[in-house]
Amino acid sequence: MARGAADSYAARLRKATHRARTTLRRSGVDYFRGDGSDWIALVGLLLTVPAIAWGTILMPVWCTPAALVLPIVAGGLLLRPASLLGLYAAAALALIVESLVLGPYTEGPARVTPGTVLVVAACGFFGLLIAQFRARVGVPWRRGGTMLFDLRERIRVQSALPRLPQGWHREMALRPAGGQSFSGDFVVAARTNGGRTLEVVLTDVSGKGMDAGSRALLLSGAFGGLLGSLPPHGFLPAANGYLLRQDWDEGFATSVHLVLDLDSGDYELLSAGHLPGLQLSAGTGRWEEKAAEGPLLGVYEGAQFDPVKGTLRPGDVLMLFTDGLVEANDRDIAEGMDRLTGEADRYVATGFEGAAWHLIEAVAKDVNDDRALLLIRREP
Repeated sequence: MARGAADSYAARLRKATHRARTTLRRSGVDYFRGDGSDWIALVGLLLTVPAIAWGTILMPVWCTPAALVLPIVAGGLLLRPASLLGLYAAAALALIVESLVLGPYTEGPARVTPGTVLVVAACGFFGLLIAQFRARVGVPWRRGGTMLFDLRERIRVQSALPRLPQGWHREMALRPAGGQSFSGDFVVAARTNGGRTLEVVLTDVSGKGMDAGSRALLLSGAFGGLLGSLPPHGFLPAANGYLLRQDWDEGFATSVHLVLDLDSGDYELLSAGHLPGLQLSAGTGRWEEKAAEGPLLGVYEGAQFDPVKGTLRPGDVLMLFTDGLVEANDRDIAEGMDRLTGEADRYVATGFEGAAWHLIEAVAKDVNDDRALLLIRREP
């Protein structure tokens, strides 16, 4: 009987312990995801305040009164504004206790001075501003960096080119302005018509870097959904209508849409105010402009986009790019395209393997604009 009661007590204890561990783990996960209460961080920081005050009283030379800025700075990053005020009250109380125990600042070093109070107060003020901004945006710091990383990875994944059948080589390089992680240039691509056709859309959103990154993310998702869901000639009109519905103050974009038959090498190029493509003929060794007609996306309704046709024969190369690669203040676009083709000629012998990244390095390394380059080569 006694043994059964002991077993029952042990089972209840194990259940209670498991429940407590699960609750604590769930609270921690929710907190670091930004979904839970900040009481764990508040309790931890409140405990550090008396610990720092005690260290200051015992060893003021090694633990100065200004050390109270440490939990205040951490609180500005971790806590909500209401919880932060409680932490500030504890820090103010600690400063009062330290000043009373250590005595007036005029009687010796390592004491609470007016400068110490000003430093702690200034850190608290800026921490409160940061906490209020986070609360208004609704994105806690623990998730802010993760969200930005996730957005960048989504753009990168959406810009990945599909695998092509044997006999074709493709590569793409994207370089945001100013070394940032976000770009107003993006690519969406898909193999349609049972894998026989490659459709690629290269788009340059107005603006650059972080300013255009959010719009580029929205458009890349929308364009990726449209691509392959509509006939090739219906893509740019649908994209134009989508942009017009957004009603952005700076809502235009340029875009070029490639529709390539992977069996025959025949292609159509449709442009919405974008720069012409460049085709290298393996037979002549010359670059030829492929300029299609069409207005910018997001300017007016009912826009017409007239394609230009061509064929990629064995050894031919088609190059699509954005204006950041060829446009500069000290030269016009024609000169920039001549420079680009001159650099590209160096890669004819190597089959353009790794050429996209190196071409951006060669012709537009330090340009303060987003740059994107797409290369498609039919193997000889």
